[in-house]
Formats: sequence, structure tokens, C-alpha cells
Amino acid sequence: MEKTKVTDAILVKDYINGNELALSELIHRHQQRIYSFIYSKVFDKDVSEDIFQDTFIKVINTLKKGKYNEEGKFLPWVMRIAHNLVIDHFRRNKRMPKFDNSGDFNIFSVLSDSGLNAEKQIIKDQIETDLREVIRELPEDQLEVLTMRIYKEMSFKEISERTGVSINTALGRMRYALINLRKIIEKHNMVLTN
Repeated sequence: MEKTKVTDAILVKDYINGNELALSELIHRHQQRIYSFIYSKVFDKDVSEDIFQDTFIKVINTLKKGKYNEEGKFLPWVMRIAHNLVIDHFRRNKRMPKFDNSGDFNIFSVLSDSGLNAEKQIIKDQIETDLREVIRELPEDQLEVLTMRIYKEMSFKEISERTGVSINTALGRMRYALINLRKIIEKHNMVLTN
């Protein structure tokens, strides 16, 4: 009789309930994929091993604190942690574009770095992918204004004319879009900038 594979969600529950072997199984199951992902970003065996270990230290701490709530999405959650730690590594080594968060909140300014090397290009591509995902969570009216303003570089006057709302309403929707983006980014524990 063939042994059926225990799901990640069951292993997570078992670990939270005190079964240390469940965590070993989760690590063993996903080790190659997570390590390969990390290595593909940093191209250094020692750094990759350190980030891999730090990833699972964060996983363990989060599980033990009872803060894990993405049942059934264990691997994407761990990959997100690994991704954030890779970005932290680059940031610590001052190898990411600088981001000045003074004044208006503008998460898109990091995307305008013209002198990107291969490493920065990888980070930029990942940030753009992450942004596309979180932007989809915005309410339709806010998404429309944000898209017109950021991606189509339309003025608020043009946005007002195109959408049939006042300039103040368009400005308000943009403001709420940025506020909501902040909340979504925090909810997903995303690191988009330095």
C-alpha cells in the first residue's frame, strides 16, 4: 500500500502542537527549492546557507508565536521570508538603490534607477512583480487613478476629465490608494525599498 503524502498544512499544525519531526520534514521537503532560490539571487554558497538558516529561524519563531495563518500556503510564505532576507542582505551591503522616504510616500521611485547592474535588475524585477500583485488588491476606483497617474503619467486634471470626477476626488483616490498600498505591503510583510 502506497504511503500518502502529508500536506504542509498538517505538518505545520503538528509542529505547532509540539512535533519537532514535522518541522524537519517541512525543511527536508522544501530545502532544495528554497536554497536554490536564495542562491540564484546572491550567487554565494556561504551567504545562501546563512540566509537559508535565517529563513527557518524566522519560520520557527513565527510558528512558535502562533502568528502563522496562511494555511495551505506554506512554501510561498517561506519563499517570501527568504526573498525579504535576500533584500536585507543586499541592503546591509549597500548594494541596493537608495530610497529617501522623506516627503510624499512614493514606492515607485526605487524603480527609476537607470544604472542597474544585473543584481539590481533582479531586485527591480522582483519589486515590480510584487507591486503588480499588491496593486490588484486596491479598490477599482483607486486602482484606476493610480494606474493613470503612475503608469500612464497623466495629470490629475487629465484623470479628472477621463474618469468624470473632480480633481479633488481624483487626488483623494490617489491618496487612499497609497495609504491602502502601505497597509497591503505591511500585511504581506513585503520589503520593496531600502
